[in-house]
Amino acid sequence: MKKKNALGVMLDVSRNAVMNMENLKKFLDVLAKMGYNCMFLYAENTYEVDGEPYFGYMRGRYSKDEMREMDAYARSIGIEIIPCIQTLAHLTSISKWQQYTMDTEDILMVDEDSTYELIDHMFATLSECFETKKLHVGMDEAHMLGRGKHLDKYGYETVDALMKRHLERVCKIAEKYDYELMVWSDMYFRPWNNDEYYIGKKEVPKEYIDALPETVIPVYWDYYSTVEQNYSDMMENHKQLSKRTWFAGGAWCWSGLIPHNNFSLETMFPAMRSCRKNKIKNVIITLWGDDGAECSHFTQLPALYHIIEYAKGNEDDEKIKAKFKSIFKISYDDFMKLDCPNSLTGCTWSENPSKYMLYSDYFNSFMDYTVVPGGSAHYKKIAAELNRIAKKSRRFGYIFSTAAKLCEALEIKYELGVKTRAAYAAGDLSTLRDLAKRDYVEAEKRINAFALAFEKQWFTDNKPCGFDVQDIRIGGIIRRT
Repeated sequence: MKKKNALGVMLDVSRNAVMNMENLKKFLDVLAKMGYNCMFLYAENTYEVDGEPYFGYMRGRYSKDEMREMDAYARSIGIEIIPCIQTLAHLTSISKWQQYTMDTEDILMVDEDSTYELIDHMFATLSECFETKKLHVGMDEAHMLGRGKHLDKYGYETVDALMKRHLERVCKIAEKYDYELMVWSDMYFRPWNNDEYYIGKKEVPKEYIDALPETVIPVYWDYYSTVEQNYSDMMENHKQLSKRTWFAGGAWCWSGLIPHNNFSLETMFPAMRSCRKNKIKNVIITLWGDDGAECSHFTQLPALYHIIEYAKGNEDDEKIKAKFKSIFKISYDDFMKLDCPNSLTGCTWSENPSKYMLYSDYFNSFMDYTVVPGGSAHYKKIAAELNRIAKKSRRFGYIFSTAAKLCEALEIKYELGVKTRAAYAAGDLSTLRDLAKRDYVEAEKRINAFALAFEKQWFTDNKPCGFDVQDIRIGGIIRRT
C-alpha cells in the first residue's frame, strides 16, 4: 500500500495553555475538514508519565485516559496523533522541582542513567496511550549543552559528540517500543555556524552528518523567511543529513493576543512552493504558544486552510476563499480581520501593538514612541467591525468578541499615556484632572470588559491551569489604571 504523505499541524500545549478535551476534539474536527491527516501534540511536560509524579505537576497535564481518548477520537476521523516531546532541552518546568538531574536549568544531563530512566518512562507511557509508531523527541535549541554541570563533571566535549552519544542512547530506548524517531534539526547546524541555523547552500561537516543516525528523521523548522530561495538552500543542506527530511512551517499565533495570519502566508507561500520543488513531501504547520499562549488557535483557521491548499498545489486565492466559506460558514475575508488590531504598524511577526500597548504602563512612556497619531480612532473602527462579525458566527463569535473588546479598551488606552505625558510635561493640571476623571475611569471599565471576554475565551478553549498568569497580567494593568 502506498504510504500517505503527512500534512499536519503541531499544537503546542506546553506554554501555559493546555487545550481542554471538548475543544481539542472540535479542533481535530476542524483539521480533518481542512484536509490535515496528522496532529503533533507538543507537550514538554504536560502529560502524565508513569513513575514521575512531579512531571507536569500543576501544569494541567493530560492524563493517560485523556491521551487514549484523544487518540481514539482522532483515529476515528482519519487523523494520526504524534507525540512531540522533549528529551534534551526546553525542560525548565521540570527542573524547579529538583527531582531531575540537569546540565543547565533547561537541559537534561547527558550520560546520567537517571536521564535515560526518565526518557524510558516517557516512551513507555506514550506507547500505551497512542497507536502511532512515530515519536518526535525534540532536541532543539540546546544552546548550553555540555556547558553546565556536565562540563564540571566530565570536562569539555564538542556538541556533535554529546548529541551523537545522547541520541544513540535515546534510539536504544526507542527500539524497545518500536518507535521511529524525529528530531528538530537546528543543533546539527548551529555549533559550526556561529550559532546560526539559517544559512545559504553550504557543505555540512561530516562529523555532524555522522552525529545523526540514519534511522532518525530531521525536521527543518522555519517560520521567518519570505524568500523562496532561502528555504530551498536550507532544504538542499538538509539533504546532506537525510533524504527523509520533514519541513515544519508556522501559523503565527505566538506573539500576542492576536494572530498574524497575513505574515503566516507571506512566509508559508514561498515555503510550500519550495517544498514542492524540492520534493519535501511531509509538512507540519506549528502553532506555538510562546509567552503565555494568549491567542486562541481557532484564530489561525484562514492561514491553516490557505497553507494546506498551497501545499497541495492550489494557488487560486478566490477558489480557496470560496471553499473556506463553504466549510466554516463565515467569509475568509471576515476571518482575516482578526489581524487588524496589529495593522497600525503592519503585520510582521515582531509588531504586536495590540499586546504591548495593552500592557504598556501609562507613566513610564516606554512604548509610547510607537504610538501612531489617530490610533484610537483606528481601534474604534476595528472594534465595530469585529463586533459585527461576532454576531454573525455562532461557532467562532466568542473569539471575535474578545478581539473587539480588546480594541474597545485600546480605543481609550492606546494614546492615553502620550496624552498624560504631554499634559504632565506642560504642567497642565486641568487636563490631567480631566483625564483622571474621564479617560482613566473609562479605560478601567473597558479593560475589565476585555478581561471578562478573555476569561470566557480561555475557559472555552483551555483547561484552568495557566489562566492565573493572564489574570495577574491583566489585573496588574487594571491596578495601574
